[in-house]
Amino acid sequence: MFGVRILVTGATGFVGSCLARRLIVDGYDVHIFTRSSSDKWRIRDLLTHVTEHDVDLRDPDRIRERVSAIRPEVIFHAAVYGGFSFQNDAASIYAMNVQGTIQLLSACERAGFAAFINLGSSSEYGMKSAPMRETDLLEPIGDYAVSKAAATLYCRTRAVEQQFPVVTLRLFSPYGPWDDPKRYIPYVIRSMLSRQRPQVSVPTSVRDYIYIDDAVEACVRAMQGTPCTGEIINVGSGSQVSIGEVAGMLTEIIGMEFEPQWGKNVRKKIEPTIWSADIGKSKQLWGWDPIVTLREGLIRTVEWNKEHMRGDTGN
Repeated sequence: MFGVRILVTGATGFVGSCLARRLIVDGYDVHIFTRSSSDKWRIRDLLTHVTEHDVDLRDPDRIRERVSAIRPEVIFHAAVYGGFSFQNDAASIYAMNVQGTIQLLSACERAGFAAFINLGSSSEYGMKSAPMRETDLLEPIGDYAVSKAAATLYCRTRAVEQQFPVVTLRLFSPYGPWDDPKRYIPYVIRSMLSRQRPQVSVPTSVRDYIYIDDAVEACVRAMQGTPCTGEIINVGSGSQVSIGEVAGMLTEIIGMEFEPQWGKNVRKKIEPTIWSADIGKSKQLWGWDPIVTLREGLIRTVEWNKEHMRGDTGN
């Protein structure tokens, strides 16, 4: 598939930028959508290896014009808004995550494509009492989760009605190099490397952390495998861990003598007691299984942050 034209939206974000890096290394013809206001610190070194297009996903005319010109064979839709607590404007969340998805997929339908891979979120499930399966009832809480669920269901209905090769990968909690410094793992790492005590919420909160390289590999498998029509597939590690356990691992890896200050920055948010992915479907379809353990992933992430805290990220 070398030379295949691939479009990546959200390429300035964590997952999108790491996916673009992998696709460049693999020899694909990579096109990305960015905006003039996009912070490009993650992809500055990639810009000479991709074709960049100034496109706002809220502008359907511009989307149609660029998709028609590029005629991408594969689309990775990673653009998203609302994943941070400060991104709380409901109109912007739905405009980007729902309308943006509708407008992008509509333009791609007109142009034709071999695979459209929509990146969803585990937040679409809401609170569950067991590992989350793709057949579970969706009970999203909050505008971000609702908008992601709506985008996934729109992709699925278009795929089923028109027999389009569209698949949604529901990502759980990716982490690793190039993650946003405001996220829990990089924040704790950078605080500890600066010999400061991280101020965090409660140690009992649980997540299903998936190392970014494993998440990107799942994306590539989705592109290279047999086209799926409307499938929804979990991408996680298959096990949960508390953020207190993560902090304990990082304390040991970095060699700190103190732990975070718990009980700080507590948000009014319902925290689940169960949060893990059932990843049996991805194994069955593609033989995909995450290979990087949490400890190994944290070690790699610590080493990357040591290098990039020297100021060369521009962030």
